[in-house]
Formats: sequence, C-alpha cells, structure tokens
Amino acid sequence: MGARPVIALICLSQDPDDSLADYLERRGYEVREAEEDWMVESLMSRGDIEVAVIGDRYPPGAALDLLRKHAGGGGPSFIMVPGRADLVDKVLALELGAADIVASPVVWRELSARIGGIVGRRGKSQRELVVLENATVDLRAALVMHRSGSEDQLSPGQVALLKLFLANPRKVLTRDDIMAAAPAESADAFDRSIDSRIVRLRRKLDTDSIATIRGSGYRFDPPQPGQN
Repeated sequence: MGARPVIALICLSQDPDDSLADYLERRGYEVREAEEDWMVESLMSRGDIEVAVIGDRYPPGAALDLLRKHAGGGGPSFIMVPGRADLVDKVLALELGAADIVASPVVWRELSARIGGIVGRRGKSQRELVVLENATVDLRAALVMHRSGSEDQLSPGQVALLKLFLANPRKVLTRDDIMAAAPAESADAFDRSIDSRIVRLRRKLDTDSIATIRGSGYRFDPPQPGQN
C-alpha cells in the first residue's frame, strides 16, 4: 500500500478523553492537528494535506480566509464544521471552494465516510469496503463497522479468510481449499479448527452470508442490495 492520505484537523472540538486522530489513523490516514489558531499556517504550509477539516473553534472569518488562500489549484479539499448554522456563511464557504460541510457536534463515523469519499474522488482512496447485511468491512484497516455504531478488529487470518470468500462468491470451498489459501494463524491448527474459524468470523461480521454446505465445505453468498 502507498503513502497514507494526510488529514489535517484544525481547531476541532473534541472529547478530551477520546481522540478523533486515533479513530482516523485506525482507518488508514495520517493525521496532523492544529489545536490553536497560531498553528494553522505552519500546518498548511507543508503542502501534502489531502483533506483539511476546519473545526468549530476556528474563527469563521479566518476559516473563509483559509479557503481563499488554499482551496482549489491542487491544494487540499476542505470540510467545514461550523460552530453555528448560518446559511450565508455556509453558502459563502461552498462558493469559496469548500468540498463539504458537516454539522457540529461531529459524528466521527459520518466525518470519516465524508473524508473517504473526498479522498476517493481525488484518486487516492485507501479503502476497500465490503458491505454485508449488518456491517461494513474496511479490508485495508481490518475493521468491521456495525450498523449499531460498534466496531470490531479483524485478525490477519480473518482478513485472509474473508478475502478468500470474496474472491470465490457462490463457490463451495472445501476445508482443504481454505487451509491452502488462508492458513490458520496457529501452526498447530487441524481440520476441525476450520469450523471454529468460520464461526468466529461469522460472529464478528454478524452475517449469515457464509453458509455451511454439509459434507462439502462453505460457500459465500453475497448479500443482495437492500437485504437486512
């Protein structure tokens, strides 16, 4: 995988006991922060930022000036998080080149999705997303994002197993197929361990799409669009 997209967080209100930067870094981004006004120009001068999130603690006038100076012309894409819902300011920000506007307080999952969409449109997407019945899987980040808002991390062996199923939709894979293409992470795993691995993967993905074909093996049936 190439260099990670660089995301700048500028004067964004956050819970002191949690970190949006950590949340985004788990999703494959490199995150830089400017927590005070005086840090912003130094951060922006580095020139390698893909998306800059201008937070609700940054003065509105200064935010517009930042857009005038850096938006467009090969610079970063900007997401605005205004502290107040002023329609005139929103329209002006969009006219000055803001790519998106997100309401405050920020929902991290929504912000991450919007960042991912912008990075993808810039041709530098780092995400491989798989949509299942009750969750979305980011294969690059090895992360399961459930509809409930909770998340689970996949082990390297579980990622390899899921990729094997994704590459062979609706095909019955025998235990030998699975052991050859996605070996267990433990060197002493035996044939019956395949059953346990499948059970753990199904549970983590919250899916019924991996079917047991009695006496033969397992088959991945991709969920149909709109399936719950």
